[in-house]
Amino acid sequence: MKRPQVPPGRHANARRSADLSPGTRGFDTDGLPGMAWLRRMSMPTLTIGLVLGAGAPAVAQGWPDRTKLPQPLAPFEGEINRTYDQSTSDWQEPISAPKDAPNVIIVMLDDVGFGQAGTFGGLIPTPELDELAADGLEFTRFHTTAICGPTRAALLTGRNHHVAGNGFLMEWATGFPNYSTMIPKSTATIAKVLKDNGYTTWWYGKNHNTPDWETTVAGPFDRWPTGLGFDYFYGFNAGETDQYYPVLFENTTPVEPDKSPEEGYHLLTDMTDRAIARMKFSKSVAPEKPFFMYFAPGAMHAPHQAPSEWRDRFDGSFDMGWDAYRDQVYQRQIDMGIIPEDTQLTPRPDWVPAWDSLSETQVEVYTALMENYAGYMAFTDNEVGRLMEAARSLPDGDNTMIIYIVGDNGASSEGGPDGTFNEIAALNGIQTELEDMLPLIDSVGEPGTEPHYPMGWAWAGNTPFQWVKQVASHLGGTRNPMVVSWPERIAHDETPRQAFLHVIDVVPTVLDAAGIPMPQTVDGITQKPLEGASFLDSFTNPDFEGRSSQYFEILSNRSMYEDGWKANAQHTLPWRQDLAPGNWDQDQWELYYLPDDFSEANNLAEDNPEKLKELKSKFDEAAARFGVLPLDDRGAGRLAVPKPLPPGATPDAHVFTYYPGAVRIPESAAPPLKNNAWTMTARISANEDTEGVVAAIGGLAAGLTLYLEDGVPVFDYNYFGDHLKLSGNAPVSGEAEIIVDFAYEGGDAPGAGATVTLSIDGTQVAQDRLEASVPGRFGIDTFGIGEDPGQPVTHDYDPPFAYTGLIEEVEIEIK
Repeated sequence: MKRPQVPPGRHANARRSADLSPGTRGFDTDGLPGMAWLRRMSMPTLTIGLVLGAGAPAVAQGWPDRTKLPQPLAPFEGEINRTYDQSTSDWQEPISAPKDAPNVIIVMLDDVGFGQAGTFGGLIPTPELDELAADGLEFTRFHTTAICGPTRAALLTGRNHHVAGNGFLMEWATGFPNYSTMIPKSTATIAKVLKDNGYTTWWYGKNHNTPDWETTVAGPFDRWPTGLGFDYFYGFNAGETDQYYPVLFENTTPVEPDKSPEEGYHLLTDMTDRAIARMKFSKSVAPEKPFFMYFAPGAMHAPHQAPSEWRDRFDGSFDMGWDAYRDQVYQRQIDMGIIPEDTQLTPRPDWVPAWDSLSETQVEVYTALMENYAGYMAFTDNEVGRLMEAARSLPDGDNTMIIYIVGDNGASSEGGPDGTFNEIAALNGIQTELEDMLPLIDSVGEPGTEPHYPMGWAWAGNTPFQWVKQVASHLGGTRNPMVVSWPERIAHDETPRQAFLHVIDVVPTVLDAAGIPMPQTVDGITQKPLEGASFLDSFTNPDFEGRSSQYFEILSNRSMYEDGWKANAQHTLPWRQDLAPGNWDQDQWELYYLPDDFSEANNLAEDNPEKLKELKSKFDEAAARFGVLPLDDRGAGRLAVPKPLPPGATPDAHVFTYYPGAVRIPESAAPPLKNNAWTMTARISANEDTEGVVAAIGGLAAGLTLYLEDGVPVFDYNYFGDHLKLSGNAPVSGEAEIIVDFAYEGGDAPGAGATVTLSIDGTQVAQDRLEASVPGRFGIDTFGIGEDPGQPVTHDYDPPFAYTGLIEEVEIEIK
């Protein structure tokens, strides 16, 4: 039987175009034939014409078209006649990755300075990273955006962070497209592109790129990892989480750890175990299918939490103090060839006191906090090393490209001058007295503590540079080390690569390695062009130079790099969220020539005013082109900007009603229980044996909870470790209405006191006055009804302490 001929001058693929008959268009490569037209056709026509494979070789040559995603199934190359025995079947295949496309693992640590990892001259041993570097290449001029969420948006999309909607963090989002933290569909992620090209894709750990008002059960879920192209997600939707009591999600469903901290639970171990298991499972089922894994531990972001045996290894290791630390690391970096021999060590700034000027109490507390950080980092190195070892043991381990980015920004000074054992208190502007920290030293890093070291150690951790995380104007905020290993394609070189690279260059490099183009359209949406460029050539060419131009901006700290020259304007202080200087035109710009000045030690602004003027103009051009404007230097002020409600929520609502099972609601989507007067009315049934949480928000750092113990109602307000506790005087018997009245006394002022009253069925049973209340956020845990999962608000019960009676509803009225 003859195949019908394609009309002259028409590609065989035209059989699916609009000029073909409705009957033929009823068959597409994703489904089965439309049958209505079959019934309308005569038998002779069917016998002669129903051969749907005409021109198949030509069609196959045009498939897949990787510039348009997603692609349909492969063209059907069989024949369809009247009966199956007269027809030839042909299974249509989904798109597959190009031949020999590598597995890809991207590891991104959090809040690590250039001079902290031992691999790059720091004093914290990182033997697993050493081993990876010995198998690949080190990069010492790689750059991030200076803060986590923006860096991660740029990493995932290959576009500058403002273009990807992430000019700053989601908690500070404003109603401008470039600062909304809503990644646009015109900037598809690397996971989406790889998935639609035949990869399987997984994300483990930190997700700081889903706006928190979208992280409820109401969604939408298209900006969750599973909506951004990842087949699987296991991690947390926030800038940080407690490593012992994490707020965990599997895909879009909240889940809880399978054991307690006392039983040895730690999130980093959990996610590493799961990543290894899925990686092996995938290769067992589909050994030819490459995977893309984004492995993003919460480490080394605060809270710095590691098992005590890891902290103990560093007892006495930092007694020399931060000044001597910088001197030692600087010399190690030179000796190891990490920095050029002519690099100058930048001096200690006036915002860091000399170590020898500190009191004994300061030295004891500051040293303990640094030892704890080092233990956490060493533990992280060990866990990531387990993942690397498992990847190398795969049958195609040599064809696995590992891109290990040591930090999403520089070391963090957000612990403030003294550091803290309660990071949430510090973020709320509440500083713990040093004398109050001393009794806590032996428990630092353990469950219930949320430590962060003082900013002097952050400065030391960024050796040899100036400044710290958030300060995008200077290399202390933006320069992070990177290691790339790919045994099948990369030969080790002892000399670090010197190419000037930016995190936006990672996506083009991965696509280049996989042989996959960046698509022109994804899901029918025209894509913005990639702004990064591949550095694949650097794997074989040590003289590869990288980018010639790049802008930087976070919180109005801004910089412009071009052809070796770099102009910087430092504007805000990371540890002073209350300061918004304004007066952008008054900023003092500095000028550096990096080929001769690796550390930005020699300010050439006075000697080269024309070059500085040129680069300032270049920054203005980049700001207009890439959506940096409007400049905004507000810290606390931006936190207070009203955010969108969860989809479908009632605007301006002042009464909120919840039912049992409403759990893991992010604080931003919960009722506004801070800086307001409110009542909580719980309609329940109970008896003398009933126990459990009725409603709770927050955790051990700060929060509030209403629960029953032996049938007796208890309300506990946790003000950064100081608890106001109200209790009933008898068990509830049968149906009851429990009311907590929070009479806030501050008006529009944040953090004021309140009179708190507990009533049962209209009768007051307890009352007390709260001297101060939480002004900013309760913390990194969530709001829920019927249990207190994760980190509990109080040690008086063990989580989740689920309610054993009946909850009809909980109503909260904001007054």
